[in-house]
Amino acid sequence: MGVLIATIIISIWAIHLVYILTSVKVDFTSVWFYVHVLFQGYLYTGLFITAHDAMHRTVSKNRTINDLVGKVASFLFAGMSYKRLIKNHFLHHKYPGEEQDPDFNVKSQNFFAWWFTFLKRYTTITQIVIMAIAFNVLKIWIDEINLWFFWVIPAFLGTFQLFYFGTYIPHKYPHLDNMKPHNARSLRKNHLIAMLTCYFFGYHHEHHDSPSTPWWKLYKLKEERQFVNEHTQATNYTNFH
Repeated sequence: MGVLIATIIISIWAIHLVYILTSVKVDFTSVWFYVHVLFQGYLYTGLFITAHDAMHRTVSKNRTINDLVGKVASFLFAGMSYKRLIKNHFLHHKYPGEEQDPDFNVKSQNFFAWWFTFLKRYTTITQIVIMAIAFNVLKIWIDEINLWFFWVIPAFLGTFQLFYFGTYIPHKYPHLDNMKPHNARSLRKNHLIAMLTCYFFGYHHEHHDSPSTPWWKLYKLKEERQFVNEHTQATNYTNFH
């Protein structure tokens, strides 16, 4: 199932990208123009979530297939190094919300300062060179304005969505007792909002509790956790009275 879901996300990303690059005009008066840009940004988020699941080996039990999917998804996202992503991400799980966490900013909780630091830590010279070469090659066949609005900007929208719903909201201060030991909070249970915002990745405490659970099963963990909490509260209330 993991490979199937990953294949669907990557395929829809690729098909929609080719379509808007070749068949849709940049028209600021058209509602559909904005729909296409936002949808492609959402698909970019799905690309990274797919690579992320591969880092935790939840795409496939076959390591070769799992890592291949992870490498493809991370490369398509923005020419990113899958190996580098794994290294930083496991530091994030080892030291969530602490100084050693590459995803956290202990110096500033300002959204833009933190986002800038986040992007800087994950951007490499090699990645910039790859994307620059790809951009200039694609200009041979695709109008440059289409590349900017349908390829570059959606990728940045994807990083924004991932950072805001998958890092900033879950891990920002204050770190309360109910966030321990992961310094991570979760969205309240609304599966539609959770899916639209970040592919259930807003259920972040659940992800840190069970990194081996793929993104498309996180909502089940959320329901189980909420059931246990409600049952515990009801039991405690009964015992107290």
